[in-house]
Amino acid sequence: MEKTTKTDNFLNAIKKYADNQRNTILSEVDSFKKEKIAEAKKKAKYDSEKLIKDRLELKKNEQTSRVAKLTQEGQKKLFLERAEMTESVFKKAEEKLIEFTKTSKYSELLKNYAENISALFDGKSCIIYVNEKDMALADQIKAIFGEKAELCPDKTIKIGGLKGFCKEMSIVADETLDSKLNAQREWFFENSGLSVL
Repeated sequence: MEKTTKTDNFLNAIKKYADNQRNTILSEVDSFKKEKIAEAKKKAKYDSEKLIKDRLELKKNEQTSRVAKLTQEGQKKLFLERAEMTESVFKKAEEKLIEFTKTSKYSELLKNYAENISALFDGKSCIIYVNEKDMALADQIKAIFGEKAELCPDKTIKIGGLKGFCKEMSIVADETLDSKLNAQREWFFENSGLSVL
């Protein structure tokens, strides 16, 4: 009987040790499992937040790109409309100036321009360029400059006025209606209210 009790005690000790080991292993497994689940949840939360953030960023970038493209297209359209309106205004102004060149006031203005350029060149030799139709006033223009002036038709002067060149002074004097009209473009852009932002 003593053997049986020793055996029973031995078996009980082994069983107790095995139970302790099993409980320790189960506890470690449970702890490990909880740790891994917590890590997995943390990673899943990070991944899902990152995915949401990335998708929101992508949508934001798509929308920003779309808005930028629409803005650019709108500005281009406005720019083209502004250019068209500007050209229309300046075309009408050019037509009115061409009509003005057919009046007696224009021949007086042309003489005034000739006097301005003549005063600048101070009697020095020069070439005076005029619109082809203004060659009819050649004698009156030459009379203002004197004999040292050569008068030439210039096809680049479309409206009227005159341009002088003095080689000795290396000066070009431009009193053409073409350049005066063109100079008004900047003023027109600043004051017309047609700016494109």
